[in-house]
Amino acid sequence: MSERNVLGGELESCGTDPVTGFHRDGTCTCGPEDLGLHAVCAVMTAEFLEHQRSVGNDLTTPHPEWHFPGLVPGDRWCVVAARWQQAYVDGVAAPVVLNATSEQALELIPLDNLILYSVDVPDDPASLEL
Repeated sequence: MSERNVLGGELESCGTDPVTGFHRDGTCTCGPEDLGLHAVCAVMTAEFLEHQRSVGNDLTTPHPEWHFPGLVPGDRWCVVAARWQQAYVDGVAAPVVLNATSEQALELIPLDNLILYSVDVPDDPASLEL
């Protein structure tokens, strides 16, 4: 059975420019081999990227040998659940795409925390208050 998102639905793509995911397939599918749990589909912000660099997780420096271009604000990336939660505690959590975040993130992060930072757009945008 395929992984579900944190809302119980089908896990959607997180990003393909750059291609993200532990398996580099554009999704935050984890599977048993992903010990780091790259489960949270996050939209990079300058604050989040700086926080990650400050805790030893430099996501901005390109590493061509790993086919990693380096991230910039606005990129969508599957981040390690524990790293996102650490940023949440420190007040600099990145926005989250719930439909593209693996349900496995819930092993470490309460759903309410993810919902606070959700940037999902509903299927019917008319339901948004203007």
